[in-house]
Amino acid sequence: MKKTRFAFLLLLPALLTAEVIETDLLIVGGNESACAAAIQAARLGVKNIVLVNDIDWLGGQFSAEGVGCLDEWIVVNGKRTNFPRSGLFLEMIRRIRAHNSAKYGKACPGNAFCGTETIEPKAAAQIFEAWMAAEAPQVRILRGWEPVKVTVESGTVTGARFQRTNRSDPSDLAVNARLTLDASDWGDVIRLSGAKYGAGPDLKSRFGEESAPAAFDDAGAQEMNPISYCVVLRETQGKDATVPRPASYDARSFAALDRIPPWVDSDMSAGIYSPSGNSPYTHRRLVDRWHNGLAPGTEATFINYPVQDYPLCQLPQRVVDALEKTEPGASKKNIVDLTPAQRRIIFEDAKQHALGVLHHLQTAVHDRVGDFPQSFRYLRLTDEFGTADNLPPKPYIREGLRLEALHMLKEQDIRAATREPKWAKVMPEDAAFAFQFNIDFHPTRRKFLTDDRDGPWQFIHTKERGWHTDTDRAVLPLRGLVPVEMNGLLGCGKNIGVSSVVQSALRLHGQMMHVGQAAATLAWMSLREGAQPRQIVADMARMREVQLQLARGKAGPGVLLWPWQDLAPDDLHFEAVNMLSVRGIWKPEAEDVFFRPDQTITHKEITALLSRLTRSGVSDTSGTPVTCSRLHALLQERGLPAAPGLLDKERASHPLSRAEAAMHLWRALQLSGGSSTTTRGSAPAR
Repeated sequence: MKKTRFAFLLLLPALLTAEVIETDLLIVGGNESACAAAIQAARLGVKNIVLVNDIDWLGGQFSAEGVGCLDEWIVVNGKRTNFPRSGLFLEMIRRIRAHNSAKYGKACPGNAFCGTETIEPKAAAQIFEAWMAAEAPQVRILRGWEPVKVTVESGTVTGARFQRTNRSDPSDLAVNARLTLDASDWGDVIRLSGAKYGAGPDLKSRFGEESAPAAFDDAGAQEMNPISYCVVLRETQGKDATVPRPASYDARSFAALDRIPPWVDSDMSAGIYSPSGNSPYTHRRLVDRWHNGLAPGTEATFINYPVQDYPLCQLPQRVVDALEKTEPGASKKNIVDLTPAQRRIIFEDAKQHALGVLHHLQTAVHDRVGDFPQSFRYLRLTDEFGTADNLPPKPYIREGLRLEALHMLKEQDIRAATREPKWAKVMPEDAAFAFQFNIDFHPTRRKFLTDDRDGPWQFIHTKERGWHTDTDRAVLPLRGLVPVEMNGLLGCGKNIGVSSVVQSALRLHGQMMHVGQAAATLAWMSLREGAQPRQIVADMARMREVQLQLARGKAGPGVLLWPWQDLAPDDLHFEAVNMLSVRGIWKPEAEDVFFRPDQTITHKEITALLSRLTRSGVSDTSGTPVTCSRLHALLQERGLPAAPGLLDKERASHPLSRAEAAMHLWRALQLSGGSSTTTRGSAPAR
């Protein structure tokens, strides 16, 4: 007993003494949103930045979660296409394409059903590492730490305390920060700080959402968009790579795979989501060597199919029992409210379910369809993650904690009335970035096929929570990053001010990078001004400066603030059109998502724009084109500065395009000192 007590006393100083770091900006998390925040903050000149990650890998969905096929489709004129890329996400796409071109001679080698862009997970992690090293050298990255306590003084977060993810190391870490961004997977900093948050479905009484439940049943409070463990595979060129049968495996759980072909011969030349290209194999294929003529051994894919989804309510009994051993009542908690160690209990069962999918494809499905070169039997688990089970270090996380923010985006704000999305009903003036994706819930519940709750189960979609509910083009407001009460803290990643329904449409790779870029820009302004984020978003001039910084970009392409389909960061008019649109000066037509920059602007259009810009009632219904000299006169009539070049002999009679008009109006607004003015409510013209 004395020896034990003496040993404990020797350990006590190590347990009580933590390394203490002082910084301007603390970013908790290492996903794509956290990385985007770090890069943006560094580019903007924030001097001291600390990023604390719970694992070694950076990059989140791109890498550590194994989601190497980017699904970002929207519908335009009845055809599926990608939402316009911008900001740091566009930079990431360019880096991915450069990597693939150098390695495979093809920028987009996957020919995947779900998306045009693919990247192998380890390569994605390396891209983020190189990017951070080159452009954010002042960012100190600390790996293998998870938050256990948040320091709050007088309603302000002042830092966080961390312990090792691997608890065999008793080390402790404390970071004191002027401002903290929570980009953690489950919003642990927000939760531990005492800031208000939500997890699981919002009841209909909260926001009045059409898809919200009226009341919870026994499982309702735990219901979330499911997690999935992605299974990343490489070809063996005919060698049997069947994985061992998981202990919980029952073929009945995977019956959905018995009714579809495991592979289809498609190069997806008909476009993403072409029905002829859908199969578990081609769904998220990473490298298609067969159709691209690449070297044997380069073929790679990953499984991320609905049958693999792991609902976070109605847990198997073995998981319930394991959770209850850690804490009475733990099995009834939402996963957001569990400790990291408790979550890992759920993750382990989800891994076994994912391996069961692979085993079923390699055995029962192989036997059903017969032998062929692309059989899953001849695909092996990749070893690139460096994990003992060859699965990604993290599950694919579709839904987490939701910050109770100054502005909460709701289903009715973005839900579309038709299958041809146009403009959202609510377009907040403090737009941080534009987005659009379906309200997309994967199966959120399970049903057990026998009375044994450790037996086979299958996923089910509920009436309220499904996929392919269309949304309109929308924007996330800067206020959606700011806690309703707590200071010194900003939401990042999925930890933002949206309802559960909206989060199902706001969770993609690019969207999360935009969140990080926006949060970092708001943080930069707060630190520069010595003000709280809530003060920045409440100050029109400061808020507009944040938007301008986002639209203008810093050492890279700007962020799309208003969701025009044909507005690209490389366009000379990109900044002007974004800034006029978010102010409600340039209003889109209700049924047209295109800006049409080369189209000649008419007197009717220009006088309407000038009327909104100057808040005057002058109008002109003429459909005749506006020339450069005429715009000069119109600006001067309203006391606005006009560029002398409008009167150049060679250009005076030149009909103005919409792009040219936007740039001249934006210049006039800036020079007149009215760049912080706004027209409230940026609804489309009807």
